[in-house]
Amino acid sequence: MTHLKKATALALLMSLSGTVYSTAAVAAPDYAKIEERKNAKTKIMGERTGKKVVKAFDLYNEDKVDEAIALLKELEPSSDFDKATVNRYLGSMYAQKENYAEAIKYGRLAIAPDALNFKDQADLYKLLGDLLAGTGKFNDAIKSYNDWMDFTGEEDSKVYARIAQGYYELKQYNKVVEPADKAIELEKEPNKQYHMIKIGAFFELKQYQEAVKVGETLVKLFPEDPQMWTRLGSFYMQTEQYSKGQTVMEIAYKKGYFEKENHYKILGSYYSLNEIPYKAAIVFEKAIKEGKIERVKKNVTAVASYFHQAKNLISAAKYYEEAAKFDDDAELYRKAGSLLLSKQKYSAAVKKLNKALELGTNKKGMTYSDLAEAYLYQEKYKKAYQSIVKAQEDPRTRKFARGWATFIKDKAQRKGVKI
Repeated sequence: MTHLKKATALALLMSLSGTVYSTAAVAAPDYAKIEERKNAKTKIMGERTGKKVVKAFDLYNEDKVDEAIALLKELEPSSDFDKATVNRYLGSMYAQKENYAEAIKYGRLAIAPDALNFKDQADLYKLLGDLLAGTGKFNDAIKSYNDWMDFTGEEDSKVYARIAQGYYELKQYNKVVEPADKAIELEKEPNKQYHMIKIGAFFELKQYQEAVKVGETLVKLFPEDPQMWTRLGSFYMQTEQYSKGQTVMEIAYKKGYFEKENHYKILGSYYSLNEIPYKAAIVFEKAIKEGKIERVKKNVTAVASYFHQAKNLISAAKYYEEAAKFDDDAELYRKAGSLLLSKQKYSAAVKKLNKALELGTNKKGMTYSDLAEAYLYQEKYKKAYQSIVKAQEDPRTRKFARGWATFIKDKAQRKGVKI
């Protein structure tokens, strides 16, 4: 039952959704007529039709659905009620066979004369709505659900949710929220899916502040649900409410609610945006060590970057080097060397800078300048001079390098070293 399964899945999705459903478009229920229908005498099929319908159901119960359908189609009932009843059964059987086009056809035929008993007619409106929705006919499905409300004078949270989902599927996002709100209002117990469809609509409409409000409501309604916290934390990024976002994600982190790598990344981003990159570095570093974040170049580079922002240069250099090793990244080796130089780790800096040159860094002038400085402080004047001369070949560092070349040469002469 591919499509009926779709209808069932859709019904669940319909518990999911979100701005304006206009009840004004639907005629107000005629309550006097509704009461009259409810109190009407129960109709029963004529004897001749009834006998054959019973026989058809015997076949149906023996899993002889095709034979049951064939028998029902042979019938030529005379009354509207008998015709509608036979068509209703045919619709149900075709639905069982996953032939939804025929199921919808006979469902419509059964509804049209308004001849069925009250409950059967009402149930058929709902079923037809589900079949139409399950086959992607959302406009017709919405009409059928509205017809059910008109016919019964009742409201139902699931029906409103399905209407909301129908508008969502039609990409009529501005019509989603009102029926979703009605579904929320009518539901006895809070249903997170009804709120989620509103969030979906607000995101499609780029009304992120409204999505955040719904997210805040969900956290209050379902405080023990990890997803409510992490989802709200990500929403705050959309509205640039970085302080609130950090607070929510910190709570989720401390409660052990992080389930995805992206959750750690969002918290890291908040720490960075709120100018506390050291915390971002520590969270990332710990998550990588614990296997919560994959140890890949991108993530290791992020740790390095956070430590760099936090002025923890030794750790930053360590992670830049680790990241560089994934694919021999010359630029990351250069960064590691430059940071080590600034922390007076001259021998280590020389190794990383030479590695960058070996791998063909496109910042040769800068790299040679740093290398010259590292050699100079180790009093390796010849190598320092050779490096600064090479730095002059790069237009970006030529002027600076010429001045340094003179300085290095003079320094070497004072030390009795011939360049």
